[in-house]
Order: sequence, then structure tokens, then C-alpha cells
Amino acid sequence: MAETPLTSLRFRRTHRFRPVQLVADGFEVDTSATTNRQGLHVLADSPPAPYVAIELTVTGTEGPVCAGLVCSGPVCSGVVAEDQHVLVTWDPASSRISISVRRAGRTRVLRRRKVALTAPFGLAFALCENQVTALVDTGSGWHPVVSERGRVAALLDLRDEVTLAEHTYAWGGTDVEPSSVRAGLFGMVGLRDPHLVQHADGSPYLLDGRLWFTWTCAGLGFFQQAHWSVWSMDPADPAGMRLESHLFSRRDGLVLGDHAGQLVRDGERWLLATSSWGDFEPGSIHVRHTESGEDLLHGVHVLDTVRTPLPTTYGTWDPALTRVDGTWHVAYVESPSQRPFRFRPALAATTADTWHTALTEVARLGNLGQCEGPIMVRTGGGTWLLTSDGQRHVYAIFDLTGSQVGQLDAPYVTNIPHPQLVPDPAGGWMLVTFDGTGFERSLLGYGGHGDVVVMHS
Repeated sequence: MAETPLTSLRFRRTHRFRPVQLVADGFEVDTSATTNRQGLHVLADSPPAPYVAIELTVTGTEGPVCAGLVCSGPVCSGVVAEDQHVLVTWDPASSRISISVRRAGRTRVLRRRKVALTAPFGLAFALCENQVTALVDTGSGWHPVVSERGRVAALLDLRDEVTLAEHTYAWGGTDVEPSSVRAGLFGMVGLRDPHLVQHADGSPYLLDGRLWFTWTCAGLGFFQQAHWSVWSMDPADPAGMRLESHLFSRRDGLVLGDHAGQLVRDGERWLLATSSWGDFEPGSIHVRHTESGEDLLHGVHVLDTVRTPLPTTYGTWDPALTRVDGTWHVAYVESPSQRPFRFRPALAATTADTWHTALTEVARLGNLGQCEGPIMVRTGGGTWLLTSDGQRHVYAIFDLTGSQVGQLDAPYVTNIPHPQLVPDPAGGWMLVTFDGTGFERSLLGYGGHGDVVVMHS
């Protein structure tokens, strides 16, 4: 087995942390300029994507019930349109928190739960795709108490751009201090799928001395409730990692949280490749791409993407691309089945100027059945493909022909952690990955996982 510089490294864990932000830091909206509609404070602007959070501090339990047809209790928040709403409501008289949707002159309470609460406490509305979740904070952080997707989606589709544009942030209740309200884009309850933002040749993209990564923001639910984001990191302070932008996809009039991909800088343009997890159904998952001259590292972007013509008939995700000596090398996960899940890495290549043109298959690693997270890593000795093998619990190293040349000597944490290797400017290498630690799985199920784990050689 050929030796590579990577096989001589030994890694140890140095950092483990978990960002949790209902309202994403730096992506809040101004909550001071509201109008009053039927007892609710209503903002003028619609959210850019169906990933929304509103946090309230409730100071008492004797406030009046909101009047009219838009809410059924004294404290509520959510998104509303003219005579229609999607709300989370707390009623102190019954000690119930509920989720309601109003459409066509009728209000339907979709979920409710009795919760004993003593003011002051926090109440939050969160929308991830079409899943609505009510959360409370009694002093130990946010905890979901009731959540619903299927019944919400049966009444309206907030992924639809026209429908979403009809709605805006709203909240009400006499026991809510206006200065305590935070609203804006939903953030995350964990992070996963790290991928280095790089130049086309594989070298890290540096700005202001910081490394840049794309991460999947774990949402309150399954794959469809997650979305994609960009973060910057000071290598000397990984735990101070900073959220910089949100990236959403537009497909067929829907705004979706597609995620698990890569950003590559090629000249004056961004190459973006992502996976169609935003509307995942077995048999539908595939890689998509676009190009952009916008500053995708900052702000909020809703991008039109097209399907990537990879040389396979199977499902695909986790794209990675690097250009070496004029040839684009493209790695991805190839999945013959998503029920049950079986997936393996694959490699393709093209000498075309455009990375997704005339791709031909180089190799498929067919003996691996739970292997994903392909990462292209450039070292002084060449360019390598790293993957995460969930069956053998190793980070395997392949050359660009698809031959395995070794594995990393590094702790293999839970789930299928992606082996994002990054040269540390201070010396040695960093391994940036995640684990399978979940968020309130008893209510929300699988999908809210992701502690950030950092290792050093």
C-alpha cells in the first residue's frame, strides 16, 4: 500500500461544541416598526425563505386573549397574512401551547400540549420548511414541546414563493415586553457536513485571515428541515466560528433548504454544488449546481440551480470538486437505494473548462455500503480523496484513480463524520467534522444532530 503524507499523521480531539440559535445571530429583523392587526404586532417584510424563528419573553400570566380571528390565546407568534395565519399560542387559562393554521375563514388547531409554566419564561415559534415547532425556555435553554409538519403542509405550502410572500412576522400578548422580542431567519440546533470553501486548485479560500466552510444547519426535524450556511473560522479559535451567510435553493417556484455541498472559487465566480435534500423523497436525491458572481459568503441568497449530469443512474449527494493540472476531479456519493440506505463514494473527471461537462466515471468504490462525505484534500504530495466509512469506522484515503492508499489515524466519532482536513496556518493539520449527537429526538426524531468536533495533528 503506497504511503502518503496523510497516513503518517495522528490526530487528537481538541474542541467540541454545538451552536444552537433559533434566531440566527446577525440575521435578525427590526422588530420595532410594526403595525397592529387584530391585536398582533405585524411587520411589513416577508421572510426570504421558510426558515423563521421568533423568540418572546413572557413576563406574566394574566394578559388578555388576542381579539379577532387570528389567534386563540394571550401570547402568540408566527407568520400571518390577511385573515390567515400559522401561529404558536400559549393559553395560561388552560396551560396549553398549541399550533394553529387559519385558512379560508377557518382556524384549525393542529397540535396542542399542556405545559406548566411560571413567568418569566421564553416562548418561541420556529418554522423549518413546513414544520412548525413551539419551544420554551424556563432557564435551561430552548426545548421543543410540540411540533407538526404533515397537517401544516396539507393546508398550505410555505415553500411556495407566492404563498411565503403573503406572510410576515407577527406576535402579540400584553405579557410580552416588546424590547424582548427577537425575530429573523432560523439558525440551527447543530451543524454537520463541513466542507472547506476552496479555490479551484484545492487550496483554502482565505479572507481576513479566516478559513471559510459551508455547513448544514440542522433544523427541527428531518433532512427537509435543514438548510445550508457559510461560516468563517479563526484557526486559533475554532469555537469562535462565525455564521456569515445562508444559502437557499429555488426550484420549480419553491424555496428549499438544499444542503451538503461545496463552494469553489474559480477566478471571479463562485461554483456551487449542492444536494437536493430540501425536498427529499427516496429515489429523488441528486446533485445540483449553479454559478454566481454574487458575494455568497455574506448575507442571504436564494439561488436557482440545475441538475448536475453525473455519470450514474443512481441517487447522488455530497459533491466535491477540484481541478488538478487542467482536469476537474469530481467526487460524490452514489446511492443505489435509499430504502434501505446504501451508499458509496464515486469519482468522475473531465478535461472540459466547465466542471460538470462531459464527466466520465473514474471509479466507484462498490464494496462500501455506508460511506459518504467525500473530501478532496491537496497536500505537497498530491491530491487525495478522503471518505468516511460508517461500517468500518475509519476515514479512508484514496488516490484519484479510486485506489485506497491508507486511512487517517484519527478518532472516529458517531454518525458518519465527514473528514474535512485543513492545513493549520500555525502548523500541522486540522480535522473539522461533526458527530451524531441529536437534539430532542424523543419529539423531533432523527435529523437534528451535529456537535462540531475539531482535531489536530
